[in-house]
Amino acid sequence: MHRRRRTAFVLSAALVAAAPLLAACGNDAHPGAAAVVGDQRITVSQLESRVQEVRDAQRAAVPDDAQYARVVATTGSLTRDTLHGMVLDRVLQRAAQDAGVTVTRNEIQQMRAGLEQQAGGAAGLETAWLQQYSIPPQRLDDNLRLQLQAQKLAAHLGTDTNQPAFWKALSTASGELHVDLNPRYGDWDAQKVSRVDAKTPWVREVTAAGTQQTA
Repeated sequence: MHRRRRTAFVLSAALVAAAPLLAACGNDAHPGAAAVVGDQRITVSQLESRVQEVRDAQRAAVPDDAQYARVVATTGSLTRDTLHGMVLDRVLQRAAQDAGVTVTRNEIQQMRAGLEQQAGGAAGLETAWLQQYSIPPQRLDDNLRLQLQAQKLAAHLGTDTNQPAFWKALSTASGELHVDLNPRYGDWDAQKVSRVDAKTPWVREVTAAGTQQTA
């Protein structure tokens, strides 16, 4: 898995140094779907709603128009990154289910309390997650559950989230779910457990033809 994608499980070192945390469906068969994961559809409207949650949180945190424009510019891949996270969430749930790993509400609350203490309060934690991971406040607990699942799954496997055994379990779960992305958002690589840009050879062919005509 690409390092950039793996960091979805890696928290800010400065923020959590003391915490024991984690060191194509666009066809007629799936109309309106951004992705199909197992028997679950992630609709385009659901994806757009999740992206809008992030944009609304960013706008509330950055009222200055120019500064907000810069924030939007630096998160230009938000839609695809959000879809990647939504799919990965389901893949991890499947891997955890296969391993008999569960996360309780109390565990999430304990993790959040510890992080809030380190971040200087609830607002500080929410700001950090929004800035670093594009996680809006209302999705923070969901993200902590995801991280706890990953941590506990790795422990169950006798490894950690940086080791091949952990990613092999996710790859297996990904294959079982037959993840199918709408081509407009790329492809899903089950081996890497990651969204990848779709290969569009026709773009190169058209570009090459245009170059020849203007040569």
